[in-house]
Amino acid sequence: MLKSKTFLKKTRAGGVMKIVREHYLRDDIGCGAAGCTACGGAHEGPALEPQPQDPASSLCPQPHYLLPDTNVLLHQIVSAWRPGTWDSVASSLRLPGSLETYVEQEQGENANDRNDRAIRVAAKWYNEHLKKMSADNQLQVIFITNDRKNKEKAVEEGIPAFTCEEYVKSLTANPELIDRLACLSEEGNEIESGKIIFSEHLPLSKLQQGIKSGTYLQGTFRASRENYLEATVWIHGDNEENKEIILQGLKHLNRAIHEDIVAVELLPKSQWVAPSSVVLHDEGQNEDDVEKEEEREQMLKTAVSEKMLKPTGRVVGIIKRNWRPYCGMLSKSDIKESRRHLFTPADKRIPRIRIETRQASTLEGRRIIVAIDGWPRNSRYPNGHFVKNLGDVGEKETETEVLLLEHDVPHQPFSQAVLSFLPKMPWSITEKDMKNREDLRHLCICSVDPPGCTDIDDALHCRELENGNLEVGVHIADVSHFIRPGNALDQESARRGTTVYLCEKRIDMVPELLSSNLCSLKCDVDRLAFSCIWEMNHSAEILKTKFTKSVINSKASLTYAEAQLRIDSANMRDDITTSLRGLNKLAKILKKKRIEKGALTLSSPEVRFHMDSETHDPIDLQTKELRETNSMVEEFMLLANISVAKKIHEEFSEHALLRKHPAPPPSNYEILVKAARSRNLEIKTDTAKSLAESLDRAESPAFPYLNTLLRILATRCMMQAVYFCSGMDNDFHHYGLASPIYTHFTSPIRRYADVIVHRLLAVAIGADCTYPELTDKHKLADICKNLNYRHKMAQYAQRASVAFHTQLFFKSKGIVSEEAYILFVRKNAIVVLIPKYGLEGTVFFEEKDKPNPRLIYDDEIPSLKIEDTVFHVFDKVKVKIVLDSSNLQHQKIRMSLVEPQIPGISIPPDNISNMNLNGPEKKKMKFEK
Repeated sequence: MLKSKTFLKKTRAGGVMKIVREHYLRDDIGCGAAGCTACGGAHEGPALEPQPQDPASSLCPQPHYLLPDTNVLLHQIVSAWRPGTWDSVASSLRLPGSLETYVEQEQGENANDRNDRAIRVAAKWYNEHLKKMSADNQLQVIFITNDRKNKEKAVEEGIPAFTCEEYVKSLTANPELIDRLACLSEEGNEIESGKIIFSEHLPLSKLQQGIKSGTYLQGTFRASRENYLEATVWIHGDNEENKEIILQGLKHLNRAIHEDIVAVELLPKSQWVAPSSVVLHDEGQNEDDVEKEEEREQMLKTAVSEKMLKPTGRVVGIIKRNWRPYCGMLSKSDIKESRRHLFTPADKRIPRIRIETRQASTLEGRRIIVAIDGWPRNSRYPNGHFVKNLGDVGEKETETEVLLLEHDVPHQPFSQAVLSFLPKMPWSITEKDMKNREDLRHLCICSVDPPGCTDIDDALHCRELENGNLEVGVHIADVSHFIRPGNALDQESARRGTTVYLCEKRIDMVPELLSSNLCSLKCDVDRLAFSCIWEMNHSAEILKTKFTKSVINSKASLTYAEAQLRIDSANMRDDITTSLRGLNKLAKILKKKRIEKGALTLSSPEVRFHMDSETHDPIDLQTKELRETNSMVEEFMLLANISVAKKIHEEFSEHALLRKHPAPPPSNYEILVKAARSRNLEIKTDTAKSLAESLDRAESPAFPYLNTLLRILATRCMMQAVYFCSGMDNDFHHYGLASPIYTHFTSPIRRYADVIVHRLLAVAIGADCTYPELTDKHKLADICKNLNYRHKMAQYAQRASVAFHTQLFFKSKGIVSEEAYILFVRKNAIVVLIPKYGLEGTVFFEEKDKPNPRLIYDDEIPSLKIEDTVFHVFDKVKVKIVLDSSNLQHQKIRMSLVEPQIPGISIPPDNISNMNLNGPEKKKMKFEK
């Protein structure tokens, strides 16, 4: 049936246009109830259960379906749903498009009221229709709405209707579901008699006007990990003058939460502040004690030179909330029988959340998920509700789940839809696969990787040609042969973006059949590859470059250590060893040339855990040893990436997926320059080359580790490298590599960026055909945005995994004392690095319930004077390391000063004993044998 509405509209030119709107109404849409005789059981999509499970509701004892309105669906069902409880939700709604339930908007009726009426019509239709199924049928449709007027109208119309809270409270078999109800009204959940703490957020219309006029600035709110009373707002757009705004104090933060899009008002210059050097964590239980917060805010204020002051502002409104479910622990109230408790998120950038639960005793000591509902003006903390129990705190499985959820790492098993696009086994290379592909199985190719690596992306070869030149090949797994554009496997790989490597677990970007088998360039099996082959002279100058799809057969899968032994052995002269020596010789020349151009050699301590063979707990922790072979592989991967970047940009100037590394702003280098100056060294930062040269010169014979510390500090000054589409940016330069153009080609098993680059290169050499999305720069820009996000989250997840396993190591190790170097000085602490473990930590000099020592902080030097002892960056100290489990939520490695000895501050050496060493050391010996 066709319904139409006609009206006239005046055009800008003064003419009249006739507008016709048509609605096609169907009379063949079934109710969705399986076995319904009234409509023949016809339905599209999933059918409703013929006999819904009895939810044991005291309000609705008979079997029933639930029909929630739009707001309940948006705000409640994700929180309150759990298998077996809401399974009776009516999913086949006969709304607009069905002849019997279509409603037109009446004159004077707004869109929301019309939608409410449409849902009520559908509910009424269902109840009348279900009676036709059988004479003794007692099935009902219960309408769930939190809108008071909507509920009243439903009851008047004879529709059984309840609020979400009324219905959930009636579920006698599931009383815990009450905890999962979202608190919708901020005002209704304000603390009784609470005074106003925060200023009111301006409405969106005023914010938009203010942003347009320049009164307010729009940006992303970034909370500090080190100081809960400080945040920054990264301003959107081209506002170079005020790119970053500092916020200090609760009232200026004004209820913004990490990653919210906010509007800020810039304060007068007389109120600008410098970034705080105080480390402050929110550890109070009393949620209403705002006076203490104001005392702590005074600690942020310190006399600094005018050039240290930064643009400072306050949040005036929220443009977009970016809340997500948060993992953490319940901080149970001290008040007996209280239902109101505080939830402490695992992420220190997120404030505590006030929740009500009847399960406090059960949830205590467990990791749980909580969602935020709102943040009233008179509450120190936001309101929220309990969502899910993850498991006991400290258990490996629970903590791994927490860090994956907290860093938004997709880690569910691959769906059947994705797996259906994998090759059928047994798989072999066919004649069709060999089309547009070179057979390179005769070459002496080998791979060099970390021990235990199963996802081998790359392999290498080097041989001498008849003309005396050298042929060098980088062969990369041809993942794009198996992952075709647009299918479910491609979409899932794009969504995941990267493989995530945790200490004991790998979250693959692609299914294991590809990552560890068909794509992995294992030795002695034929594998499809994408090869970049150069002809070079012995000075590592490139004479020719060729790209080709290929089939290879690797002759050896070596570890870095095994490859190094071959190169160093005087007795080995086989083809593989000869190839490795040729590669190593060329790599040294290539590295020297890169450094001469200004490429940076920075440092970041990486650690390796040795695991107990039975418990899989860490029993040893060491910094990773880097060999010549690590650098050898790196040089040829860099060269291949640069060569491919040039090629795809030549062919696709607007659509190449590239990677750039922006130059840091001069302010980023302040801490490095000051730290070097304190050791009478000069670090120049005007170009990457001058930085690299001054780092090379910054050596002290009496302090050999100083240069490593400077390079570690220089790494902290760098910007994040990012993917981008060439048609959407003009700056291609990679600062760290001193390369005018760069991309990622060499790791397609674990990076989706490389898959796209493979597709671009294949089209460029005529080995594959293109598709529309590949040459759509806006879609490529969206892909890059997701890849940058996933890459950043993967890095954070990996660091969190290392931190957790470090805690496990020191839990068994007991108390130890180790030498450390100061990396940063703060107003009330020093941040130190322990080279033996590659471990960084903070030594605090102010503790609760203890007299504070006399502290004098100098930001210019920088230095911290404690009583009569002065600490400078890079000073050598000795610290006590112990796992502090007093706060189960944030178990942490606590460090205390041992040397130099400061009365009342340092721990006397006699008080330190290495405990529990016998057990772990015995296990280690057994494991290493």
